[in-house]
Amino acid sequence: MSTSLTDLEPRIVWGYFDEIRMIPRPSKHEEKIQAWLKKWATEQGFESDGDSTGNLVVRIPATPGHEEAAAVILQGHVDMVPEKNRDVEHDFLKDPIEVVRDGDWVLAQGTTLGADNGIGMALAMAAATDPACVHGPLELLFTVDEETGLTGATELDDSLLAGRQLLNLDTEEDGAFYIGCAGGADLQTTFPLQRQATELPEQLQLAVHGLRGGHSGVDIHENRANAIKLLARLLNAAQEAGVAFELASVEGGSKHNAIPREAFAGVRAAAGSIKKLKAVAAAQKEEFDGEFCAIDPDLIVEVTEAEVGDQVFTPDLTARVVGALLAAPHGVLAMSRNVDGLVETSNNVAVLTTADDAIKIVTSTRSSVMPALRAKIGQIRAGFELAGAEVEEQGGYPGWTPNPDSHLLKTGKKVFQQTFGSDPEVKAIHAGLECGIIGEKFPGMDMISFGPEISSPHAPGEKVQISTVESAWRLLKAFLAELA
Repeated sequence: MSTSLTDLEPRIVWGYFDEIRMIPRPSKHEEKIQAWLKKWATEQGFESDGDSTGNLVVRIPATPGHEEAAAVILQGHVDMVPEKNRDVEHDFLKDPIEVVRDGDWVLAQGTTLGADNGIGMALAMAAATDPACVHGPLELLFTVDEETGLTGATELDDSLLAGRQLLNLDTEEDGAFYIGCAGGADLQTTFPLQRQATELPEQLQLAVHGLRGGHSGVDIHENRANAIKLLARLLNAAQEAGVAFELASVEGGSKHNAIPREAFAGVRAAAGSIKKLKAVAAAQKEEFDGEFCAIDPDLIVEVTEAEVGDQVFTPDLTARVVGALLAAPHGVLAMSRNVDGLVETSNNVAVLTTADDAIKIVTSTRSSVMPALRAKIGQIRAGFELAGAEVEEQGGYPGWTPNPDSHLLKTGKKVFQQTFGSDPEVKAIHAGLECGIIGEKFPGMDMISFGPEISSPHAPGEKVQISTVESAWRLLKAFLAELA
């Protein structure tokens, strides 16, 4: 049985969230929450406006006496990730989110909770309606489809906002201010397939697997092994060892934002070559372990018999593909000069496939500094084009460059110290946030992001810590009062 949240403190915040979690709102199906927000604005006497994408802005008059203060935007997204355990019956298009309380936590029962970003929405709405909250003019910006493509922020009508101070309420770490994120873009590289018949008898598969993989933004700093890059090194080592083989297929990775955990090559080889290839694989395994055993202790390199067909790549194509994979950079390429410990620029050699007519490679580049992003993408593109491939850029989104001199950051540090008697952590994330896109659309926008502690935001069992919601509310009220 679901638990009511209306008796939790601060009641005004939890009251709004209790209503929000009753409204189905998976990404790309936000029409019910949009209608509810518009109705709420009308009932409160607030003006609201939207755009063709579905984004909504609600305009809140200043607390009397603070009309001359600069406007502040409170921003969050209305959609949630719809994930559930296999044994849970739940229709995200119809059913409310069932919740329980476990000590200091509110969590969903076998589904995602939608605290990401329902709590941010509730905080903004509470600030707009709590008579005790002192503020200047407010613009509540509710964006759509953040979780599956940052669509709302990308398509945001640039006439909707007047303010140039933005508090993003979509951070999931208590006690931290986020002041930057990475932008990024993918390259889709295509080598037209050139095949020929082969007379080599052995049919073998070379495999690199058992790796940890992980998120290519959040985990890239750990220097985890990339199976595609290791496979390229294995193939190159076999060539240098004089093994007579011809390449029939290459595969590895599955998603642009995931570090590849496994990669495979089908080869035809001369009689008796399996012994030589296994010796090369063993030597490469020893080398790889010397680099990665601390982070990828279960790495496996093996050679097995397998059906690979009687058509192989031409020697020229093999040389160009293996060379391009060896040359393509992977991992951390630069650290931030402004935020200690932050990865500034990285690249992930993400996906490798053999289709009927082409070999395709997807690389995903990230940076919090846009000139660095463009430069690195240009470098990677040039390398593939020199190898004779066709290259197309896809899915670009801007970064949010950290600004240590931000007025909002200085104000936030002061308010945090006054409110809690300690200093906040100041951070940036090597992944995409809506702030990067909004900052590019609205030049001069000063931004900062904060929120309560949320655990497993995209997985069943997502939970939010009750005490940190109260802390986030205290911080937001003090922040707005100082700005007013």
